[in-house]
Amino acid sequence: MASFPQVRLRRLRHNQALRSLVKETQVNSKDFIYPLFVVPGSRVKEEIPSMPGIFHNSVDLLPREVEEIARLGIQAVLLFGIPDSKDEFGSSAYRADGVVQKAIRSIKQAVPELLVATDVCLCEYTTHGHCGVVVDGEIDNDRTLELLAKIAVSHAEAGADIVAPSDMMDGRVKAIRHALDEAEFSFIPILSYTAKYASSFYGPFREATGCTPQFGNRLSYQMDPSNWREALREVEQDIAEGADIVMVKPALPYLDVIRSIRNTFNHPLAAYNVSGEFAMVKAAAARGWLDERQAVLEVLTAIKRAGADIIITYHAKDAASWLDNTPFLH
Repeated sequence: MASFPQVRLRRLRHNQALRSLVKETQVNSKDFIYPLFVVPGSRVKEEIPSMPGIFHNSVDLLPREVEEIARLGIQAVLLFGIPDSKDEFGSSAYRADGVVQKAIRSIKQAVPELLVATDVCLCEYTTHGHCGVVVDGEIDNDRTLELLAKIAVSHAEAGADIVAPSDMMDGRVKAIRHALDEAEFSFIPILSYTAKYASSFYGPFREATGCTPQFGNRLSYQMDPSNWREALREVEQDIAEGADIVMVKPALPYLDVIRSIRNTFNHPLAAYNVSGEFAMVKAAAARGWLDERQAVLEVLTAIKRAGADIIITYHAKDAASWLDNTPFLH
């Protein structure tokens, strides 16, 4: 094989046009899902302290927000609800007049073509903050499945395009698929939080949603950060149960897991660039320690390069505007 000086790999890096021509990984706004936090009340738009630029929005303000999202070329949002009341079983999660159900209807009326995905879980709605039913101090897997299925159906009835169970209970994809099919929503896809790790990077999200567990932790149902082979088993199981899209959460500490899943399975693959990852970049940029635009686009490129087809990210609006207007690393 020829070598230097005949081979000069820098030739294709000489200018922006050449770099663009041979770019192996392209990120664009259609890759993104933008999370939204919906709260009760009216005319509420409150910034989340640990997530600069991310807000709690009441339902009446969502039309303006989603119109802006759609103008940026972002095709989907992911809804999280903060209810006006909580109980032991998270019953407000599946009420027809719940905050997420109202939000779905509002968004679909304002921007019908925008895809609305909904988080299906109990943690924001329970007094104890866990993702499942608590019995004698333990998270009861099988009792939780019925409630998760009820939540998913209520979201579909309100007009959701995608349901996304994030609880990590065994068998929840099968239970939700069965319930959706029984309710004549066989066309609604399931985006499963398949490899959701027990991560330290969820802190700002828990502040935003008030879902910090009131006792114990989530180690008995979320995955051990040490394990990657187990993630492949989770993906295999979720696909067998009917998952249409699988997900890795968080993204950055688990790029190897994303790549392993991509190399093993052909299903659409999402990655969640979570609140702690977002907050770190924001905090460093605010102190002038890094260039926010360059850092964000590098992060998103790394996630896609690892194999993700879909990126759920709080950076979506900023990234979409940057990608439309300026080249990356010019």
